[in-house]
Amino acid sequence: MKDLKPGITTGLCAAAAAKAATVALLSGTAISHVSIAAMNGKAFDLETTGAAMQDGTARYGVQKDAGDDPDITNGMMVYATVSKTNGQVIQIEGGEGIGTVTKPGLKVAVGQTAINPVPRQMITSAIAEACSQNGYSGGITAIISIPGGEAAAKRTMNARLGIIGGLSVLGTTGIVEPMSERAIVETIKADIDVQVASGERRLVITPGNYGRDFAQTELGLDINKAIKCSNFIGETLDYACKKGVGPIILIGHGGKLVKLAAGIMNTHSSYADGRMEIIAAHGAMHGADSDLVKRIMECATVQAAVEQLAEAGINEPVWESIGEKIGFHLRERTRGALSIEYIVFTQEHGILTKGVSAK
Repeated sequence: MKDLKPGITTGLCAAAAAKAATVALLSGTAISHVSIAAMNGKAFDLETTGAAMQDGTARYGVQKDAGDDPDITNGMMVYATVSKTNGQVIQIEGGEGIGTVTKPGLKVAVGQTAINPVPRQMITSAIAEACSQNGYSGGITAIISIPGGEAAAKRTMNARLGIIGGLSVLGTTGIVEPMSERAIVETIKADIDVQVASGERRLVITPGNYGRDFAQTELGLDINKAIKCSNFIGETLDYACKKGVGPIILIGHGGKLVKLAAGIMNTHSSYADGRMEIIAAHGAMHGADSDLVKRIMECATVQAAVEQLAEAGINEPVWESIGEKIGFHLRERTRGALSIEYIVFTQEHGILTKGVSAK
């Protein structure tokens, strides 16, 4: 099977563009390439383009390369326009093609530019590094822009999430992992095969990095052997049953695992969502009036819905009944062939529901 080429996130592109623009502004030297490190320390040497110096500003761009991932932003230009300011603050703003957050519950506050915390940190660090290298201790303002971002955002879930007018600048590592479905499923199966061959029977399974981090920091589990199943929970469980392993600990964020309560076993948004419908239905079962149900249906994230339920005093019973349905559908999918302990959480609230789908 051909190895898939990883790519770089819009956040890393923005950081690289900001670093190049800052170096050019402070040194007066044209920049054709810029060195930038992802959050895991991996270094990239990226070509810059679209250089412009005028009126005390410098503008540089880096082209997004998503590798073999089918990312709609692949090939788009990410620009940073930087200028000196008074004081010593590095300020990041959104320009053309960057959306604005209009609903609570996201990692960015309402009214703010949709540049997520990790990309914002990467951009700030890149600018600070360029300032240090050039002996500058004053302030810098960087405006990040993605021409064509508003049109591209119409092909995403941004509007539904309350991000209006453009794209989000995303990424937790700076690196885009390719999302070929066949390759991911085969990798999951191979991971299970390796663990079975080494004598492991008890498997920790999580959709992604949030679950791995929670398992390690909050539950004290050894995640070195944890299996990352991405959105393919159903196929992962099918293969686990085929291999006769168990018990399984399934740990995931509420935004993913709540879908299991409706029997949705591929949690990618392109297959099905239903998060708010599930929470609203269980809320109604526990006394939520029509106004609360409506507010839940308007929520952009599970955490926002949790806050609505908590305010009404029914968060715990709602998640208890959601957990019961998760257990039911896990038993249905595995036909009772193995025992699954499931833990559903959010970073802000902690564990929402947990239980055992017993053999």
